[in-house]
Amino acid sequence: MDTIQMRKTAVVLARAATLSLLLATTSACGDKKTAEDAPLSEAEAQYLSEESLWRMQRQEDLTQPDGWSSLIGLHWLSLQSHYVGSSARSGIRIAMGPESLGMFQRNNGKVFFTPERGLALTLDGQPFKGRVELKDDSNGPPSVLGFDEGKGKLTVIERAGNRALRVKHADAPTRTNFKNIDYWPADRNWRVEATFVPNPPGTTLPIATIIGTTENMPNPGALEFQRDGKTYRIEALDQGETTLSLIIADRTSGHESYGAGRYLDVPRPDAKGKVVIDFNRTYNPPCAFTPFATCPLPPNQNRLDLAITAGEKRYGVKH
Repeated sequence: MDTIQMRKTAVVLARAATLSLLLATTSACGDKKTAEDAPLSEAEAQYLSEESLWRMQRQEDLTQPDGWSSLIGLHWLSLQSHYVGSSARSGIRIAMGPESLGMFQRNNGKVFFTPERGLALTLDGQPFKGRVELKDDSNGPPSVLGFDEGKGKLTVIERAGNRALRVKHADAPTRTNFKNIDYWPADRNWRVEATFVPNPPGTTLPIATIIGTTENMPNPGALEFQRDGKTYRIEALDQGETTLSLIIADRTSGHESYGAGRYLDVPRPDAKGKVVIDFNRTYNPPCAFTPFATCPLPPNQNRLDLAITAGEKRYGVKH
């Protein structure tokens, strides 16, 4: 498909998605008024259009050839040396790829890789031969080992002092069979203004992960907002630059929404300490789509006694 055709297709999809959102919102409003009786304002239509495009981008990001849906394995390096490949004889057996990929070795906190002879592999997009060091993700982007003509990608991740091989493949069934994400109808009433309550500089918050580790993450402050006359508080995590990260659970968790909680990115507070939280953009963590992710979980402070009927629902479940 050429670039022009792709753009035309994107426009058609955007219009279709926007129409779907409009119809869903109209339906959610009840039977007393039809769309003709109560036409949407220009601001409402613009908002729904932006939400539609955001959702399209979200689905596109997840289903990229190296997106979260392409994960096929998470393998911990428990020994000093591991032979890795897709054959049953491999010490670490990957789900897809060469029968024998090569040997991974740990030495003084570093990970080295020696490829099997005759394989066409890349390191950070460039062909290579011989033994190389693979940088993990603890200090910047990790090295990317490419195989299967670039369809397969392997990186080293570090969690709580331990290292693992994260393996992705463009032909992963979780990617090729990816389903559409289900959402609650977009509702501007779930776009609320919050007040930022700063913590003392250097404050951290222990965050448990789905793999059983705990990490102390920068916690610059909390966001307080009101809903139906009650005040709620969400501890925010520092994502650097212009964004704060929220990891939350609510009364829909484990029912309509993913049981291990959801994520939400918000801008840093303005000069008056105000932040707009748009719960319509609450999204599932990677572990909602793959068993090979290492997702942070909501701290107890962020388990809200509130049903947030906005954003992404549970993936792969009929509602």
